[in-house]
Amino acid sequence: MVDAATPLWEVFIRSRNGLAHKHAGSLHAADATLALQAARDLYTRRGEGLSLWVVPSSAITASDPADKGMMFEPTASKIYRHPTFYEVPEEVGHM
Repeated sequence: MVDAATPLWEVFIRSRNGLAHKHAGSLHAADATLALQAARDLYTRRGEGLSLWVVPSSAITASDPADKGMMFEPTASKIYRHPTFYEVPEEVGHM
């Protein structure tokens, strides 16, 4: 049983050099050191991790899905950012 006062941590794993860390899950731990140890034990049992990050869930600020229009609409009006305006030479092949 986890005490209600035990902080929640988000775990991110990088599986290989050059790849980005990906969210693997969450866990409860008293501090960062214990969170890293628990993350190692829970999420890298098969040796798939090269690097671990643990972040207190309370430190993460997220946008509200209800604010999607306000948050992401400005990018839709900047059509010059879409790759449809660029001609890709045939030598390049599939990008």
